Amino acid sequence: MPLTLLKGTFQIVGASPDGDSVRFYPDDPSAIPKDMKVRLNARGGMQLRLDAIDALETHYQAQNHGGMWHQPPEWGGAAAERLLSYLGFTRVVRNERGIVTSSTPDQVSGHILTKFADKYGRAVAFAFPGQRPGRSVDGSTVYLDAKGLKSSANYVLTNEGLVYPTFYSLLFVDLRQALSDAAIAAREAGSGLWADDSTNAGFRLRSRKQLSDTQVIMPKLFRRLVDYLGLDETGGVSLAGFHEYVDTRDDRLFTVPEGHSTEFATLVEVRRQTLKLNTEPERIVFLEG
Repeated sequence: MPLTLLKGTFQIVGASPDGDSVRFYPDDPSAIPKDMKVRLNARGGMQLRLDAIDALETHYQAQNHGGMWHQPPEWGGAAAERLLSYLGFTRVVRNERGIVTSSTPDQVSGHILTKFADKYGRAVAFAFPGQRPGRSVDGSTVYLDAKGLKSSANYVLTNEGLVYPTFYSLLFVDLRQALSDAAIAAREAGSGLWADDSTNAGFRLRSRKQLSDTQVIMPKLFRRLVDYLGLDETGGVSLAGFHEYVDTRDDRLFTVPEGHSTEFATLVEVRRQTLKLNTEPERIVFLEG
């Protein structure tokens, strides 16, 4: 997969990195392709969204005035901690809001491979600690294959069962397959969050606290669920209208290997207060939008 190489440093003080996002400061901002439309902060840093993975939410602002939510902190925290340690941070101190107040070291050298930015101006990227082997020039096009992928933080977190595979259509098939294989192996071994996952097995929703404290599900499903619950100002958890709500979100996708084009709503099964997805996360490929 041809991607743009950007060299720089990861810096986290003043930010709240989680298991699939972290702040990156390119050495040479002019190396960023002009058509990427990446948003840089006042100090020249960009927020990354790690491609092909989704960590449990640690601070999600629900739509419909639904307030701030998080998923079970054990696995959201584990993914965030592992990401930072893999990149090279040995000590990270956060305040009560999850914002990093100090880190050791202050910054770590690293590089990213990226192709585009999402609608929020975040570079969608594969993140790597240290310098890239070889003589690749900053801003040059680099081909990432399945072998090279394995040294990315994206792959490491997937392989250790700390994140869900969440694929979009711009990801090349060979990389998707490598990440899918890693996710399946982690799930079959019961590694990390897979030991507690109920995305496909299903669960009965009894309370909102359940979603924040104990119920481990695919973050995409979690986000749609808490956005829907935000419509109920009484604090209820009825799923009576959830399927119809998801249908309005127009999350287009196709499933592999069938290549069946459909929407996220068709994968959601609701029976009274029991909810599940009928398709494994690694078989879902969302369309960018």
